[in-house]
Parts: sequence; C-alpha cells; structure tokens
Amino acid sequence: MSVEISNANFAAIVPLILSWFGWVGTFFFKKSQPKAPEKVAKRDPVSRLGIGLQMVAFALVFSLQRRPLGPIVPMPSWLQWVVAAVQVVIAVLCVWLSASAVRTLGKQWTYVARTIEGHELITQGPYHLVRNPIYLGMFGMMVAWGLSLSVWPALLGAIVIFLIGTFVRIRSEEKLLRATFGAQFDDYARRVPAFLPGLF
Repeated sequence: MSVEISNANFAAIVPLILSWFGWVGTFFFKKSQPKAPEKVAKRDPVSRLGIGLQMVAFALVFSLQRRPLGPIVPMPSWLQWVVAAVQVVIAVLCVWLSASAVRTLGKQWTYVARTIEGHELITQGPYHLVRNPIYLGMFGMMVAWGLSLSVWPALLGAIVIFLIGTFVRIRSEEKLLRATFGAQFDDYARRVPAFLPGLF
C-alpha cells in the first residue's frame, strides 16, 4: 500500500534521521569507550522504572504512526513548513544538548542513578541551563519525531508517560545528589530549573 507524505514532512525526515543517528551515537560512542574501574558509592535502582517509562513513550511515538504521513492535525501548507522547520531545529538542538551534557559529565555519566567515589557536582556547560539536559534532549527528540510520524493522541500520551518517567528519574538521581552534596546541591537546585529552562 502506498503511503502519501506531505512535502514539508518529507523535507524534515532526512534531517531527522541524521539527527537521530547523531543523537544515538552520542550515547553509544561514549558507552563503548574503555573506562578505568570505578567504585560505586551509592546506587538507586528506582531510576530503572523511569527509564522504562521513557522507553514506553518512545515506543508509543514510533509504533502508532499516522497514514498517510501528512500533518499531525489539519493545517495550511505554509504552517506545515513552519512545523517541519521547528522539528529539525529541535532535533539538532537535542543532539547538541545531549552530546554536550555527556561530554561535560565525563566518567560520571551512566544510565542508572548512582554516585561514585570522588563524585563531583556538575554545574557548568548545559548543566548551567537545566539540571537534567539529557532528559530534555530525549524529550525534544521524541516530540520532533512524534510531530513527523505519530497520531496526535499517541504523541500526547507519550508526552505524559515520558514526563512521569522523567520525574521518577529526577527524583531518584537528585535524592543521591542531595545526600552526597547537601546544601551545595540545594543551592544549585534553587538557581537552575530541573527540566525546562525558565521553569523552576
């Protein structure tokens, strides 16, 4: 069965695909590097629940696709091009944000919440904008792809599920950071929003 796709959506697909590979490569390349043994000081497995919810949200966006691949809701042609441009800008910014955050974290970056001996409180780079830039990058990438592929109820559901999973991960990780750094982390949390710039 042939699938019709709007010109604007088609124009956005290639940059989105390239951004996706760049974004995924950020984590794969970092994880594949040999690392010196490190002693874990504290770990919180509850963060795995948040990871699972975030993955469910991504699966929802990619599995419930609209046919044909026109705009996510009816809109004039000029607005379709605006939405396509916004998708590409979001995706590119998410690659930069995630790559910058992983590079800034260095050896402290990991999938599951934990602290290691000699753990440092990172507040520079993208962590000067938000306390969880990688999750913001994940969220933006999911929304960009959802606008291109998904039906709108699935995208809305994915957003809700992702935000719940993100809340779980943030609570889990920041509990460890607060226990490790105390007032230093509290001061950082007062100055920098957790997830969205400008929203504390």
